[in-house]
Amino acid sequence: MSPSQDTQVFPIAKVVVAGDGGAGKTSLIRRYCAGMFEESRVMTIGVDFQVKIVEVNGRAIKLSIWDIAGQDRFGSFRDTFYRGAQAVALVYDVTDVLSMNNLINWQREIAKVAPRAGFCVVGNKIDLHRVVPRSAAEEWAGALGFPYLETSAKTADGVEEFFLTLARLAARLV
Repeated sequence: MSPSQDTQVFPIAKVVVAGDGGAGKTSLIRRYCAGMFEESRVMTIGVDFQVKIVEVNGRAIKLSIWDIAGQDRFGSFRDTFYRGAQAVALVYDVTDVLSMNNLINWQREIAKVAPRAGFCVVGNKIDLHRVVPRSAAEEWAGALGFPYLETSAKTADGVEEFFLTLARLAARLV
């Protein structure tokens, strides 16, 4: 943040990054917000969040990026973290079919609490050997009217585009 941004007030857009544990959600957020990648990460406990100012359609907004733990044991209280979300990224690991198949459960869980939120689907870890065909994920996302993107937190491929898409989805409600 530049010194002039310290004193400015920006509209806040709450965005949620959700999906199965191990899909790379935290790594994507750290790559975007801090420009770094760590090969091994400690699992997110409950929720974590970062803030980043972005420009969307010629205006600056503050993205409040919520990193939701993907493990089942956190499911009983996750819905409290979804409230007020304007946009949601459903992230799966392209090397893990189950993480893709579980996206429908994530989408339903979140849509109950944040019915106005815009969604996008993100296939992560494209630097590794793909198991989930891109066409299958694109088809599923397209059938729901969600943008589809692919990323690698490790190489940074697609990361900027992903978060700008998420910001655009959120900006319509801010």
